[in-house]
Amino acid sequence: MGEEVIRQFFSTESPDYLPEISQTHISQCLENLQKSPCKDLFSSCVQPLHEYLSRGPFTDYLGSMYFDRFLQWKYLERQSVTKDTFRQYRILGKGGFGEVCACQVRATGKMYACKKLEKKRIKKRKGEAMALNEKQILEKVNSRFVVSLAYAYETKDALCLVLTIMNGGDLKFHIYNMGNPGFDDERVIFYAAEICCGLQHLHQEGIVYRDLKPENILLDDDGHIRISDLGLAIKIPEGETIRGRVGTVGYMAPEVINNERYTFSPDWWGLGCLVFEMIEGQSPFRARKERVKREEVEKRVREEQELYSDKFSEDTKAICKALLAKDPKQRLGCGESGAAEVKQHPFFRTINFKRLEAGVMKPSFVPDPRAVYCKDVLDIEQFSTVKGVNLDQTDNDFYAKFATGSVSIPWQNEMIETECFKDLNVFGPNGMRSPDLDWKQLPEPPKRSLLQRLFRRHPADYALSTNAHSNLPAGVNSHSTTANSACQGQSTAQAPS
Repeated sequence: MGEEVIRQFFSTESPDYLPEISQTHISQCLENLQKSPCKDLFSSCVQPLHEYLSRGPFTDYLGSMYFDRFLQWKYLERQSVTKDTFRQYRILGKGGFGEVCACQVRATGKMYACKKLEKKRIKKRKGEAMALNEKQILEKVNSRFVVSLAYAYETKDALCLVLTIMNGGDLKFHIYNMGNPGFDDERVIFYAAEICCGLQHLHQEGIVYRDLKPENILLDDDGHIRISDLGLAIKIPEGETIRGRVGTVGYMAPEVINNERYTFSPDWWGLGCLVFEMIEGQSPFRARKERVKREEVEKRVREEQELYSDKFSEDTKAICKALLAKDPKQRLGCGESGAAEVKQHPFFRTINFKRLEAGVMKPSFVPDPRAVYCKDVLDIEQFSTVKGVNLDQTDNDFYAKFATGSVSIPWQNEMIETECFKDLNVFGPNGMRSPDLDWKQLPEPPKRSLLQRLFRRHPADYALSTNAHSNLPAGVNSHSTTANSACQGQSTAQAPS
């Protein structure tokens, strides 16, 4: 592929030759191709091309119909989001502040999971900062190994996070409810590798996750996993450390239990616990359904060594010991190279991380599309009613920060995946402006409904309606209004030029 790119764009004989790329850059790319072919091969060419495109070509673009269409799409993306944007389906489970249910965008048919945070429950438990923190962190994250936030909106009673739907259930369900507890080595290595990539992305954004456990690792339709529930995640200021005794009993690292300062070390401890549990069928410091006090579990974490059965291969045992080192300075992943040193462990020798990150490696287990990998609706406990809490203006100010509508990248992906972009992003014949982008053309009168046609409206009313439509901003008419309405599932939506 690298050779093909060089032939097409760097060869003077090619019709696609790019004279903006200097000979120095071309020589460097050829040299790098021989040394190590990878997706970063042409990264040095990006800057000169960017500089060239940001001048004349960008000025031309701003005056073109493509920029007008871009503005229409951005306007559509920023339409207000309400409960009427979605259809609600069955409850999938429980979050900390409310139910999680399946939902579908009416306009596109795309399915998501809607995590509801009940307003009164948040206020009663003083969870405003935690809820806003989770929402803001989810907005920053864009990885195929971490759930994405597509929309954030509010209803009368709840704040809602609309997230990637993961129909394959969580790892806890698969470890304990699908035959003998635990997985085979191939499956463990694959999941651990994808979790490692998810943690790497979070750490690159300066985010420590702090709640790695089987319940928070979800499977999608194809058998790939994503890290979910970022309620305890926090962004660490650059060059600083943080302190906080947060997490789940049995999965908290010794430095967290001891309330010491840390950066990303608790996440690598959590990965060690997870690998151990996927192999053994129980967590390293607490037997399945063992009734034991929190203090006892924490004492085991700080002082006792985990026990390895014959289920562990040499490599699996080695990586668990390295990740479960009590001292974070000795722990795998806590060195300068971070996730890179974890990826280089012999445990991952069968994983091609470049292919994994590109999404082209196939999981060994693919969920059955006909199966439901979660508790029956009747088994999911109901939330009790919150009493004695009143909402006021201060709460409304917080809700306004939270309910910001759609998130750009997931929304744009939705438009592409559901082919709305393909259907609506059309131009006139021979690449000319389509009527909704032609500033000189008068807008067509709005189409009347069947009822209006049956009960013929008075001519004066019709003239008023037409005049109102012709007063839209320049370049907008009923074509763009119809297109936006079709895509957004709303009866009125005007698109700017």
